Amino acid sequence: MADALKIEFTNQLLFTTTFVRENKIILKVLHEITPKGYLKITQTHFVSSKELTNTEIYHKQFSVLPYSASVSGAVIKPNEQGVIRHQALSAMEEQTNMQLTQIRQQIELLAIQAKEIQKRKELSMIIYDAKLNFAPIIGQRYFLYEETEGKHLVSMIGPKEWGSKGHPYKDFVAEVKLLADHTWVEM
Repeated sequence: MADALKIEFTNQLLFTTTFVRENKIILKVLHEITPKGYLKITQTHFVSSKELTNTEIYHKQFSVLPYSASVSGAVIKPNEQGVIRHQALSAMEEQTNMQLTQIRQQIELLAIQAKEIQKRKELSMIIYDAKLNFAPIIGQRYFLYEETEGKHLVSMIGPKEWGSKGHPYKDFVAEVKLLADHTWVEM
């Protein structure tokens, strides 16, 4: 990735890491502790003649840790307000992340269900456009065949029940079942 690496400490709250390839800066990463105690990381990528910047802020407060964050750091004695704030922020972050994960899982499940419904709808449209010489009964299984290109037929006879010659149609499409909502599902 890079030929050289340069680290520059501006002060105790700010340092910059620079990645260099062929004497050109390709990436600059700025680490900063904000006045509220959050870690702010700003990445600047230099691609061709463009400058792409991405900023991330980590909402765990470093300033309220009940111990020093480094060996050379000063002793930090948290006040009661800082401890309460840290505990509240930690609990809030854990709860919201848990709820967001639950919502994400529900969205994924809904997307799967929507695909299944769309598939049933498309199959139902094909069947309701097909030749149907009988009144289908809810819950019963039937067989969908393609007679000619784009023309379909629903039959009570399965592909293995036609005997040694096989079915007289172009192709067997699917075994289907009529559901109570009058949509069809592939078995």
